Amino acid sequence: MRNASKAPPPPAALVSQEQLLPFLLNPQSYPHRPRSVRLVQTHASFVFLAPPFVYKVKKPVNFGFLDFSTLEKRRHFCEREVALNRRLSPDIYLGVVPISTRAGHFVFGDGDAVVEYAVQMRKLADGRFLDQLVARQRVQPDDLDRIAEVLKNFYETQHPTEEIEDWGRIDRLRISTDENFRQTQEFIGHTLSRAAFETIRFYTDRFYARHARLFASRIRERRIRDCHGDLHLEHIHLTPRALHIYDCIEFNDRFRYVDVASDVAFLAMDLDYEGRPDLARHFATRIASALHDDGLPRLLDFYKCYRAYVRGKVESLHSLAHAASEEERRASAERARRYFRLALQYAVAGSQPLALAVMGRIASGKSTLAHALGAELGWEVYSSDYVRKKLAGFPLYERSSAAARKRLYSAAMTKQTYDRLLATAAVQLQKGHGVILDATFARRAQRDLLAERFGKSGLSWRVLEAHASDDAVKQRLRAREAKPDEVSDARLEDFAPLTHLYEPPVELAAAQRTRVRTTVPLAQTVTKALQSLARIQVESPCPPP
Repeated sequence: MRNASKAPPPPAALVSQEQLLPFLLNPQSYPHRPRSVRLVQTHASFVFLAPPFVYKVKKPVNFGFLDFSTLEKRRHFCEREVALNRRLSPDIYLGVVPISTRAGHFVFGDGDAVVEYAVQMRKLADGRFLDQLVARQRVQPDDLDRIAEVLKNFYETQHPTEEIEDWGRIDRLRISTDENFRQTQEFIGHTLSRAAFETIRFYTDRFYARHARLFASRIRERRIRDCHGDLHLEHIHLTPRALHIYDCIEFNDRFRYVDVASDVAFLAMDLDYEGRPDLARHFATRIASALHDDGLPRLLDFYKCYRAYVRGKVESLHSLAHAASEEERRASAERARRYFRLALQYAVAGSQPLALAVMGRIASGKSTLAHALGAELGWEVYSSDYVRKKLAGFPLYERSSAAARKRLYSAAMTKQTYDRLLATAAVQLQKGHGVILDATFARRAQRDLLAERFGKSGLSWRVLEAHASDDAVKQRLRAREAKPDEVSDARLEDFAPLTHLYEPPVELAAAQRTRVRTTVPLAQTVTKALQSLARIQVESPCPPP
């Protein structure tokens, strides 16, 4: 079918995809004459929705991990895409269609010279992709059971070779993780913070070192298979009668030659990202059981962190795509930030919501640190100073009189403050949200209450103690006199009596507490705090999925 455009195309060797776009967007260009054509872009492809078909054209890009820079490479990977995806969706992938010049016009099919290739697929019905169903609260555990069963059968048909199993070795896994860190350095300050970057890299390296035997056991158990590699929610299409899992990784075999735990972690991570950790847990539990894989839960958070980081990288790349609209680039940047934040949460807390008590002496820097950590992790921060004054009905930013302070900081008001603080945190944890508690927790009894309340409910908690020298504390207390937005009433004259009352949290086990010095620049303190939490996470027993 000839292009409706009257202007003849340039010679094949000079054709750019921008010159092809008018042809591909014109419904008259297609043999079946669709009513309309809609373009959807990814970082690596143009996807043209021309019902009842979809045509996917690979962009001439080279990201290092993906190289579509020449026509021959794009043809090769189009053919690979069709062959590999027919494993799980044999009736969706129809073949590879050349785009050629013929008598001075672009056409689908053979012609005088091939200028591009497109993967032709059947278009799946709108509204039934898993991300859409999740957004509409239409996914039930039974749906995930169906997916788990299909994936279980798929994994069991993929018999690993020695080449595939080699990609389960730590030195091979590092190729991908090191590449991720190298390729995301340019996004620091744009979609990724320096603290998150350094912490996730620290967590990854420490996990490899700590769990070398676990990775080796996965190879012995033949858990490294030729998998899907990209189990994004939008790559699963679910109807009452049919299930299609499509768009696997074709451009780089090492991204498919992975532990089944890594493949499973992608889908579980995406469910977490969409605010459905309950579905993520159900899916992970079901497929681990179906595969008789007791080791899978021990690796799940590590691979979730890896998968979230990869998605952050991919969305960051798309946020810089020149062919994308400004709105599209902004949306990709925001998604990237969310994925990187989720990766950081896995590194410091795993999949379970965590209550982090940031404690310390007065003016130890705990409040500043708590709010900085809240910004990094996307967690709400609840301050005892704020709660105390709200309960008493006192103005937040006015220092109370001596008589008022006596009532405000009485044992009864302190108990009421901590009760409210812990109750508020428990509600958030039960909703699946991590929280930060900004309070001195100066007495052991207050920490015992924290352990008792959360321990009995099965809620996760940890303590981070902010530490500063006496001189630094006194200097900060003096500076409060000139601060108009200071909630705390503590001043220099309170230093001695409050220091005397402070009981360091020595009773807590190393798995529950860490300490960070706050007299270095805040950025360093935040990174150190996050890495300390990541160290605890790596060394903690792995919870069930």
